[in-house]
Amino acid sequence: MSNPYKRVVLKISGESFASEGSLGIHPDELMLIADEITAARANGTDIAVVVGGGNIIRGASLAAMTSFDQSASDYMGMLGTVINGLALKEALESRNHPARVMSAINLTSVAEPFIRSRALRHFEKGRVVILVAGTGNPFFTTDTCASLRAIELGADILLKATKVDGIYDSDPVKNPNAVRYDSITYNEALEKKLGVMDLTAMAMCMEHDLPICVFDFKQQGNIRRVVEGSPGIGTMVASGEKFAKA
Repeated sequence: MSNPYKRVVLKISGESFASEGSLGIHPDELMLIADEITAARANGTDIAVVVGGGNIIRGASLAAMTSFDQSASDYMGMLGTVINGLALKEALESRNHPARVMSAINLTSVAEPFIRSRALRHFEKGRVVILVAGTGNPFFTTDTCASLRAIELGADILLKATKVDGIYDSDPVKNPNAVRYDSITYNEALEKKLGVMDLTAMAMCMEHDLPICVFDFKQQGNIRRVVEGSPGIGTMVASGEKFAKA
């Protein structure tokens, strides 16, 4: 199958690293992520991975429950993403796939600083680029980081890996009659408040016409299928014009 995407940014939540209802990193979940990324990379697509840190600490939640300044709490959250990124790198390299961790904050003992030209060089060398510490600024989510880096690195699509098989008109866990969208425009997603991403991240994707695919990565092979452009995987978010051309 021909590969429609030369470069993708994959956003994986911190909760994906933990077993259901737990915190920390579960080895089985970690190796599942590494195996799925390795399989997707086999077709030659450049892959950058933005990791969340919710399995370690959620900065915004901590600030809301304490008297902590949110800036300090958000930096704690950024450090949580670093732990996940280092674990993912080791997991990928245990599968004989080269990877590099690049951080938005200065952590030179464990990660390279994020420099766009270096990231592009890693792609040329066939390495997976793991992006940690969000944007390096408090008050911005890792969704916003994923949108920013996808645009900055010239990605063809932003892949949002979730535990649900797409975007629904309501919570499918609470509503068994929830309807899944095969595709939806940015404006529709915003107007219907579907919670695809935070508003800043969605606005950036819309402004730069960067398509988003929300899909269930727990289904074996789904990351590879999305990268290969297989139909029917997840929900595509894009402009109406882009759907018209499809």
